[in-house]
Amino acid sequence: MSKSARRVFIFSIYLFVLGAVLVFAPGILIRLFKFPEPDSLWIRVVGMLVIILGFYYSHAAHDELRSFFGWTVIARTAVLLFFITFVLAGLAPPVLVLFGMIDFAAAVWTFLALRSEARI
Repeated sequence: MSKSARRVFIFSIYLFVLGAVLVFAPGILIRLFKFPEPDSLWIRVVGMLVIILGFYYSHAAHDELRSFFGWTVIARTAVLLFFITFVLAGLAPPVLVLFGMIDFAAAVWTFLALRSEARI
């Protein structure tokens, strides 16, 4: 497995764990980060979608889909920008930016691997 594939695969594990928490025990995250109580169905729907994203990431990593890896760098960077916008607009608590920072850090980590592999 290439460095970039391994990094995307590791991010898929994060997505699987986050999605599972949102589906099976959303209260843990809600209380820990002091988010407002959402409708219990919709937080679980979001968790299901996060698990499905994890599935895509893990299978793309397994199949070495380098173009997908590049797309994730752009999309994960956008997550941070959206979350900052939501906070600045007063739609979300500032702690949401923490989740965006995780996505952004993983995006940079993948980008650096892709760049180093391009030089080989």
